Amino acid sequence: MTTLSKLSCEACSTGAQPLTNDEIDSMLFKLSGWELIIDSDIKKLKRQFHTEKYHQSVAFTNAIASLAESTNHHPQIILEYSSVTIIWWTHVIHGLHKNDFILAAKTSELFKSD
Repeated sequence: MTTLSKLSCEACSTGAQPLTNDEIDSMLFKLSGWELIIDSDIKKLKRQFHTEKYHQSVAFTNAIASLAESTNHHPQIILEYSSVTIIWWTHVIHGLHKNDFILAAKTSELFKSD
């Protein structure tokens, strides 16, 4: 089985359908530390990463920004002194797409490599 972090994102248009609850449950099972949240009726993936120092939080934030730019898919990023919270969802479909799970996995991999 290919891990999510090794997959590539696919183009997502306004006609794409958000994942079903069963698909979300299945994919969420593959992500460690991520939780499903509902914000203004939109399903999103959220995880808080803890760092020791502010400069580590900033460096991680910059790594996520580079990942987001490379895929043209941008999360909400909350930067604090010793933590960075990342929230992924697909804006154009107002919900979760497979890309969000792939990028969540890639985000976790980036944090491990820091």
